[in-house]
Amino acid sequence: MGWASAAYQYGILATHWYWVGAIPAMLFLGIVMMPFYYISKTHSVPGYLKLRFGEGARRLSAITFAAMTALMSGINMYSMALVMKVVLGWDIHFSIWVSSLTVAVYAFLGGLLSAIFNEVLQFVLIWLGALLIPILGLMEAGGWNGMVHRISANLTGDYTHLWRTLGSFQDNPMGIHWTGIVLGLGWVISFGYWTTDFLVAQRVLSARSLHAARMAPIIGAGFKMMVPFIVILPGLLGIALLPEKLVGESVAAATGGHSYNEVLPLMLARYCGPGLLGLGITALIAGFMSGMAGNVSAFATVWTYDIYGAFVRKGASDSHYVRVGRWCTLIGVLISIGTAYLVMQFLSIMDYVQALFSFFIAPLFGTVLLGMLWKRATPAAGFWGLLARTLSSVGMWLWVKLNPAALGIIALSPNAKDMAENMYRALWSWIICVLVTVLVSLVTRPKPQFELAGLVYGCTEIPSEHELKLTQRPIFWAVLVCAVFLLLNVIFW
Repeated sequence: MGWASAAYQYGILATHWYWVGAIPAMLFLGIVMMPFYYISKTHSVPGYLKLRFGEGARRLSAITFAAMTALMSGINMYSMALVMKVVLGWDIHFSIWVSSLTVAVYAFLGGLLSAIFNEVLQFVLIWLGALLIPILGLMEAGGWNGMVHRISANLTGDYTHLWRTLGSFQDNPMGIHWTGIVLGLGWVISFGYWTTDFLVAQRVLSARSLHAARMAPIIGAGFKMMVPFIVILPGLLGIALLPEKLVGESVAAATGGHSYNEVLPLMLARYCGPGLLGLGITALIAGFMSGMAGNVSAFATVWTYDIYGAFVRKGASDSHYVRVGRWCTLIGVLISIGTAYLVMQFLSIMDYVQALFSFFIAPLFGTVLLGMLWKRATPAAGFWGLLARTLSSVGMWLWVKLNPAALGIIALSPNAKDMAENMYRALWSWIICVLVTVLVSLVTRPKPQFELAGLVYGCTEIPSEHELKLTQRPIFWAVLVCAVFLLLNVIFW
C-alpha cells in the first residue's frame, strides 16, 4: 500500500525499489553472502557480527536493529487500519487495536514458524486479490497507452518512464539524479536491506540445506520482478482515474480529504462489488498481518538472543528463552501500536520507511561486506564503523530538518523530495562507515586467520555444486533472472 502511494507521488520511478532496488541484491545474497550466514550457523546478522567483529559490534547492531524493528512494526498495522477506515468506515483507532490483538495471538503462540506459514499460505491470496485493480483499471483507462495519456492530461512532468528523466534533478517528480537511484538505492539501501536485515535473513537461515538457502532469494527475485504490476500500477491508475487529487497525510487530516496512503483502498472500493471487495480486503489484510508478524517475531528473536541472552541472563535454558521471547512478542505488539500513530506524522508510508532504512539498514552493509571480503578488517573497526554510520545518518537528517537549505548539500539539489534525500543520505553514511572501518582497521590488530574460517572469503571452504545439473545450480537461475531484469528496464526505459 505504501508503494502504491509512492507511485501516486513519484510515478513509475517507484518501480525502482522493486527492480534495481531489489533484484541485484537478492541475487548477491543467494550467490555470495548466504554461504557465510549458513556455514557459520548464526541465527541472526548480529550473531554473525559477533563471530566476525566481537561482542561490541554485535551489541550495537542488535540494539539499533531492535530500535528499527520497533519503529517499523506499526507500519503494517497502520496500513491495515487505513483499509478498514476507507472501505469499511471503521474508526482508525479501533482498527489499529483490532489488528494488533489478532496478530499478537498467533505470533505469541507460533513465533517465527507461524509468521513463515502465514506468508506462504497468503501468497496466492494476496496475488489473486491485488490483481483485480490493475486489470479493471487498465480496462477503464484504455490500456497502458490510454493510462499514459490520462496521466499526461492530469499532471505536468513525466510519470511513466523509469530512466529517461534521471539525467537531471529537475526532469522527474522525485527531484533525483540517476546517481541517487543507482548508488543510493541500487547499491547501499538495496544491498543493506536484502543482505543484512535480519527480518529478511531469518527466513532464509531456516532452510534445510545450503543449496535451499541459496536458491530461496533467487527464486524470490523472480517473483519480485512481477510485484510492480500489482503494487505500482494501481498508484499510476489512481493518477489517471481518481477524480479527487490526493494529498499528504497531515494535509488530509486537516482538510478531511484523502491522503496518498489511501490510493490503493480507494481503487479497490472503486472497482470491486461486495464479493470481490471482500477478496481484495482479505488480500491486503493478509499482507499486512504477515508483515507485522514478521517484524514482531524478528524483534522478539533479536531481543531474546542478542540482547537479553547475551547481556542480561546468559546460559539459561531454552524453555526460559522461549517464554521470554513470547512475552517480548506482546511487548513488540504494544510498541507497534505506538509506531502506528508515529507513521501518521509523515507525508506517506514509504517516506517514513526509507528514512528508517537510511538510519539503520543501509550503512550496515558496509561493515558486513568488509567483514566478509577483507581479512584485515578488525573487531574495533567493526564497532566504530557501525557507530559512525548511524550517527552520521541521523545527524544529516536532523541537519536538514533544522536547516532546510542543507537539502541542497545532502541531496545535491534544493528541489529534491523526501525520497531523494533518503537515497543520498544513505549513500553518504555508507561511505562514512566504510572509511571509518578501513582507517581503524589499518591502525588496530586483526584477528588471526584461523579464527576467520567460515566467516571470510579466502578463509572458508565453500561446498562445491559441480555434481549438480546446470539447471539445478543457483548461478544458472541467477543469470536467467538477471536477463529478465535487464529486459524489463529496457522496455520501460
